[in-house]
Amino acid sequence: NVDKVKAMKETYKKQKLDCLLTLGGNGTHKTANLLSTEGLNVIGLPKTIDNDIWGTSVTFGFHTAVDTATDVIDRLHSTANTHGRILVAEIMGNKAGWLTLYSGIAGGADMIVIPEIPYDIEKLAAACEKRESKGFSILAVAEGAFDKEEAKLKKKERARLRAEQGLTTATPRIAKQIEELTGRETRVCVPGHMQNKLRPCRPPARQDLKGSWRCIRRLKYV
Repeated sequence: NVDKVKAMKETYKKQKLDCLLTLGGNGTHKTANLLSTEGLNVIGLPKTIDNDIWGTSVTFGFHTAVDTATDVIDRLHSTANTHGRILVAEIMGNKAGWLTLYSGIAGGADMIVIPEIPYDIEKLAAACEKRESKGFSILAVAEGAFDKEEAKLKKKERARLRAEQGLTTATPRIAKQIEELTGRETRVCVPGHMQNKLRPCRPPARQDLKGSWRCIRRLKYV
């Protein structure tokens, strides 16, 4: 029951600020706009790896994140090829798929799934089977991706159903369904945190790879 806008205005005046400089993504700029309409001097700088701030071409941090995610996806090829697996890498991007799209193309992902285009699991599985002669497939999946059935639901309904299923994102479900439909070993790529059925893939151990995993969201599995 705290009036956050009122509290921020009081702090602004208490600190005797001439202007408030904000750096961040959607939430930050929503608040910055709110304070601006309240009469405060506010300058907002678009700093988010999702590249999803209205009115900007490229946000600060986006290209760095693309480089990192691209490196991660690129390093998965040797493991996928050697073991003949289907690897599903989850990249950050809740409402916008820019990061997944750019890094997926640059890193050589065979399929890219983004929030802007609801996916069809049958088509994804068929694409993996079509690549049978190649021996492996790599999917880059944005954390905010959802299928065509979920697209018919409202955001809260989608979140409720996933909570009931014990899922945070669609990524582990995609991997499980592809494995069931194709009969091919499918793994979700994570920084080492996993539970139960879905197993993590482990790219070659490299000291400089540690920072790269920050671009891959930690997941829970059921």
